Amino acid sequence: MSEKEDATKVGAVVVGVDGSPGAGEALRWALAEARLRKVPLRVVHAWTYGYAGATAGGYGNLGFIGSFDSPGADAGNLGRAAEETLETAIGEAVGETRDVEIERQVVEGGAAAVLLDAAAAGDLLVVGSRGHGGFTGLLLGSVSQQCVHHARCPVVVVRSSKEDVAGHESAHVAGGNSQPVT
Repeated sequence: MSEKEDATKVGAVVVGVDGSPGAGEALRWALAEARLRKVPLRVVHAWTYGYAGATAGGYGNLGFIGSFDSPGADAGNLGRAAEETLETAIGEAVGETRDVEIERQVVEGGAAAVLLDAAAAGDLLVVGSRGHGGFTGLLLGSVSQQCVHHARCPVVVVRSSKEDVAGHESAHVAGGNSQPVT
């Protein structure tokens, strides 16, 4: 590919999902943006093995990182569970929509690193703003912050409807080394 072709190639809208309602809202926002831009939507789910305190039934609470710490759990089963989480999130947000190409990525690794890698070739990264409060909220907040500070493209942070305050937007665009979102 020539430099000119490479420079004009349009990238995907990248979004992280974890099965939580906030991630679902981020996915719906990203889908609408991909449709407007006429670009693919890359849906990413990151998971780690053996994060203390997380279980297969509740890993969505940790934000863009699915984690498992249960006896008898193996990476193969956990990978399949992560794929199911991704497919469920896509099914709930997208439904029968066929007007946007959807790329799927399930990756073992830390949430921020996985999302930043996935967004490296994208034009926009979309993340939820935080988890369910307390320590969990702090974890996701740190992932969102890492994405905002280190992404090479603009980052949109979508607040869940529960976080919306009268007079405030539910999505915010933060910097990046790319062109502003229009």
